[in-house]
Amino acid sequence: MNYQSDEKGYYGTFGGAFIPEMMQQNISQLQSCYIEIIESDSFKEEFKTLLSDYAGRPSPLYYSDRLSDHYKAHIYLKREDLNHTGSHKINNTIGQILLAKRLGKTRIIAETGAGQHGVATATVCARAGLECIVYMGAVDVARQSPNVEKMKMLGAEVRPVQSGSKTLKDATNEAIRDWINNPVDTHYIIGSVVGPHPYPDMVARFQSVISEEIRIQLKEKTGRETPDYVIACVGGGSNAAGSFYHFLNNPEVKLIAVEAGGKGVDTGESAATTQLGRPGILHGSRSLLMQTADGQVIEPYSISAGLDYPGIGPMHANLFKTHRAQFLSATDDQALKAALYLSQKEGIIPALESAHALAALEMIEFKPDDVVVVNVSGRGDKDMETFLKYFQSVK
Repeated sequence: MNYQSDEKGYYGTFGGAFIPEMMQQNISQLQSCYIEIIESDSFKEEFKTLLSDYAGRPSPLYYSDRLSDHYKAHIYLKREDLNHTGSHKINNTIGQILLAKRLGKTRIIAETGAGQHGVATATVCARAGLECIVYMGAVDVARQSPNVEKMKMLGAEVRPVQSGSKTLKDATNEAIRDWINNPVDTHYIIGSVVGPHPYPDMVARFQSVISEEIRIQLKEKTGRETPDYVIACVGGGSNAAGSFYHFLNNPEVKLIAVEAGGKGVDTGESAATTQLGRPGILHGSRSLLMQTADGQVIEPYSISAGLDYPGIGPMHANLFKTHRAQFLSATDDQALKAALYLSQKEGIIPALESAHALAALEMIEFKPDDVVVVNVSGRGDKDMETFLKYFQSVK
């Protein structure tokens, strides 16, 4: 089975480009040229050089003795938290800023939830000398203030969004409105594998460097290229797409996607899309999303700003439907405990998003010879206020 998108951007029955007429100019331009540009020798060379010399890739594949002893398996951590800007987001923003420059764009917009994509976008715009505007829900502005200040220091304008739940979905809505009104000079750097075609495919390609490196590094460390498990958190799903990409056609590799269970899947305060959602259209593509019986989007909830999204990317919707990936959910409490455990056992403070992936280690019964790779997609600097509140509550 082919788990990549077809020429129209469909992953099985999910994907496509459901857009208003006023967005047609922007999307058609991308659809017609993105493959030719990103597959060109000059683009690939510049992209590779910046990933190495600017972002600091390859990120390490770290063998965790203590987690391995505890979970009775061979646990490796893919250290995306060690990238420049502190997460996997820099992989995609480097790729998209190079694309934008080749398209002659002079103004960049982005949406962000946890702020990691916003920081990564502001970073590459500073390097490229381009104007940068980042839309961020007002709730996320308050709970991710360290990243907001980083974006401002990098020269970006952060625009708080006051509509809806004032989180990631609403920031995306405002970014799309901006792009419709500024089609000529503006490129929209979408931060995840969501949105209309070609974004899900394009972002997955830029993030696929993660799984490409895992194969090489695992071969060096173990003599085999494929692990038994790859585990990653999923909101929209870019870090999971990158972690899974080069293993999609290796059925012996179990792909584990971990969604935000919030306060519990049955509490009405959750972002576990595959358990609570059904097919629908959001932000330009057909995927799974949380919605009422008459199609109104249900506001998601997660303690993690980066997973607080009512849908998943169409690639992941297809992986769920075809059972190629197993989708689990971790509650706020489970993620916080996993973050504390990794911090105190390995000296690595993960982002709250990544902590959801780590929480899955408690949910799976491994065999002693299993090789498990967990993507630590970001570092936890931005979440320290949330962690401190949790520590105080459990004392």
